[in-house]
Amino acid sequence: MTQPTRIRRCHAGHLWQGDGWSREGIFGVDAEGMLQAVEDGPAETLGSWVLPGMPNLHSHAFQRAMAGLAERRGRMDDSFWSWRETMYAFAAAIGPDDLKAIAAQLYVEMLKAGYTQVCEFHYLHHQPGGAPYAPAEAMSLALVEAAREAGIALTLLPVLYMRGGFDGRPLGARQRRFGHEVDGYLRLLESLRELEAADLRVGIALHSLRAVPEDAMQAVLASGPAREGPIHIHIAEQLGEVQDCLSIRGARPVEWLLDHADVGARWCLVHATHLSEDETARLARSGAVAGLCPTTEANLGDGLFPLVDYIDAGGVLGIGSDSHISVSPVEELRWLEYGQRLASRHRNVAARHEGASVGQTLWRAALQGGAQVAGLPIGALQPGHRADLLVLDDGSPLLAAREAPALLDSFIFAGNTPLVRDVMSGGRWVVRDFRHHDEERIAQRYRETAQRLRRA
Repeated sequence: MTQPTRIRRCHAGHLWQGDGWSREGIFGVDAEGMLQAVEDGPAETLGSWVLPGMPNLHSHAFQRAMAGLAERRGRMDDSFWSWRETMYAFAAAIGPDDLKAIAAQLYVEMLKAGYTQVCEFHYLHHQPGGAPYAPAEAMSLALVEAAREAGIALTLLPVLYMRGGFDGRPLGARQRRFGHEVDGYLRLLESLRELEAADLRVGIALHSLRAVPEDAMQAVLASGPAREGPIHIHIAEQLGEVQDCLSIRGARPVEWLLDHADVGARWCLVHATHLSEDETARLARSGAVAGLCPTTEANLGDGLFPLVDYIDAGGVLGIGSDSHISVSPVEELRWLEYGQRLASRHRNVAARHEGASVGQTLWRAALQGGAQVAGLPIGALQPGHRADLLVLDDGSPLLAAREAPALLDSFIFAGNTPLVRDVMSGGRWVVRDFRHHDEERIAQRYRETAQRLRRA
């Protein structure tokens, strides 16, 4: 991996600056992998089109290895709940070494696709049956090691998972390796926060309202670790979850959360698919981020997020690849828009005024929301931010004769040929000419792991 010099100048023909493309952008990268302002002068030319790397705000890394293995119809009506049983069975075979191999392969794929940071919503804590590993944080450490091996920035979100439903039932046999009580969970957080660095942030994840009782949620939110940093939660993904919450807590999930917690800009409400008009408006006003995962939500048959009403209310959003049935920010954004087109029978839905670009609208929104709930200085090519950037393939026929106004629309909507040529993460080139610097070794270890899991 190429090591950065003390300050090196970089030049882009066009540099994405949030509100549009600037021409002839020159910036510096320091020895810590941070962007710095520099004077004009000799500089390394990166390419014609340079973008900030995309944050991936929701990931369950281990599920990458089961992508494609749950696509046969069962005897019952298939849904999220039947898929979950397949996932539990798969998760039961995975240990720390397996998780590291799977996650490293996934993170290489993310980098090559244009993600330079990932929020890992991590609940696979213990051994099957619930006994702790030694050390207790072994599975979390496997993710940290995998992220550093691949070269991607990581926001690690250890998950509090306590109960099997809104009625308070205990965890089932296949859920026990996910579980913590509040004291043990807070000890895990404190241990992991000692590892924080420029490429690692540790936040809080509450699995869901059905898995975390109200008193436990309030205890965690009142604790020291919750006073700063990101807070993520699955919410309102399934209609069954909404109905159970109404039955037992007397309110819809997002409504209940907004009434019982100080939800603000540090929060990411993952999925939030099934919202009333009032919940949509209140969520937008809160400043929290709606964490949308369109390819997973489509794969699981979840439903469609009320995108138009949320954007019109000023809501903040980001994207994640979740179960990794697809690992592509382009596809997440494409299907975020296409789902709305299919439902409304109109085009260019996310662009809310005449002449606006759908590609620019969605890329800008996903950068903002992802950076906001990652807890790291990312998402912009500005001094003081991590040098996380993508260089597009300006020689691709898909970008031929494209000027700045149409560039992001073509990147997202013009085809499936990979267009991310080079990727810099934390000031280091991790992908050059479409290849990750260590992808052969990481892929071979992953293949061996997948074969072993198949036999398990």
